[in-house]
Amino acid sequence: MPRNRTITLLSFGHACVDIYQGAVTSLVPFFVAERAYTYAAASGIVLAASLLSSVAQPLFGAFTDRWAMPWLLPVSTVLAGLGIALSGLSGSYALTLAFVAVAGVGVAAYHPESARVARIASKGSHTAMSWFSLGGNIGFALAPVMVAVVIATGGLRYSPFLVIPALAGTVLCLPALRALGRTSPGASGKAVRAGTEDRASFVKLALAVICRSIVFIGLSAFISLYVQQRTGGGTAAGTAALFVLYIGGAVGTVLGGSLATRWDRVTAARRSYLMSVAAVAGIVFVPGPAIYVFVALTSAGLYIPFSLQVTLGQDYLPTRVGTASGITLGLAVSVGGIVSPLIGWIADTTSLQTALAPLIAMPALSWFLFRMLPEPAVSKAVAPAQQTPDGSAGPNSPTPRGIAPDTPAPTGTPDITRAQGH
Repeated sequence: MPRNRTITLLSFGHACVDIYQGAVTSLVPFFVAERAYTYAAASGIVLAASLLSSVAQPLFGAFTDRWAMPWLLPVSTVLAGLGIALSGLSGSYALTLAFVAVAGVGVAAYHPESARVARIASKGSHTAMSWFSLGGNIGFALAPVMVAVVIATGGLRYSPFLVIPALAGTVLCLPALRALGRTSPGASGKAVRAGTEDRASFVKLALAVICRSIVFIGLSAFISLYVQQRTGGGTAAGTAALFVLYIGGAVGTVLGGSLATRWDRVTAARRSYLMSVAAVAGIVFVPGPAIYVFVALTSAGLYIPFSLQVTLGQDYLPTRVGTASGITLGLAVSVGGIVSPLIGWIADTTSLQTALAPLIAMPALSWFLFRMLPEPAVSKAVAPAQQTPDGSAGPNSPTPRGIAPDTPAPTGTPDITRAQGH
């Protein structure tokens, strides 16, 4: 199977999983309307999905560092879908939290292994990895639309229909995994550890990822309700804002791969975070329809670094690719939910605008942390290179097949595509 087709299938599978991360925040206005939840109670639902996901993702990453587990992709996709599908069936707040938490575990199990498999399939290409990440952004963008269509039609009791993307994602990922199993021995078996770690840089990167997550999840949880207040619109206005927030991320992710080729990953991420500071301030303080422009700019600014952070983390920790992926890819869209109850409490006691104002500082902190990060050195030759299905790209090949000349493979990462015993 050609690399582009494999990445495309993995990208669609990624969309079918991340639609359930977006679904959690998309369901919040319906929980508030149908069950009269307070801001704090509604943000607790976001916390339930985020907390378990944040804790579990590094653990799954550590497992995938020791053993390749491609079977996690279909299993975790189904688990995420079932959790969200069942969340609307019970009026019990505790059961709702439990089902949403199950969905969070499914999302947590998916990301580290999927990032490892996607890196193998992309063969070091930043552009290919950005297309894989794009799938997740599209899933986020479709979540409010899917939830609005299903739940607005029949209320929360129609939530079982939300399992359909999970079933589709499971079917889509299977041929990609079969193809990688035939052509890339590293896609299964025991992982090989090679390369030099830069733990100090990875810690700074992880802190930047956490700051990014706080502002993005904070906005995701409350932007729908906030835009309704600022524009005087109804539920449709809020759903539109959430859609813009997520679809803008898709644009930013694609831009990220291009900008990394033009500049480098660190420079592209640093400049995008600086733009995000002004964009978030616009969301908080600009009233009326203009707020949608700032929502789009914020989304693009926060997502330009998204796939770049994944490959940076893998390059800083080449011996722990799964752990690095779990933190940079998974925590980037989950750990911020831990702060959501605090935002909800401030909103209940003051106003939603006051609660969202501190989020302006988060991209500024990410920008500051990226100023201290080096761009990892890249090798001009990859040795030993993984043999391609047609037998080319041997150990002395200067440029392995499938890696574009403008996207050289990072130092220390080539051995992630090899497995012991092969």
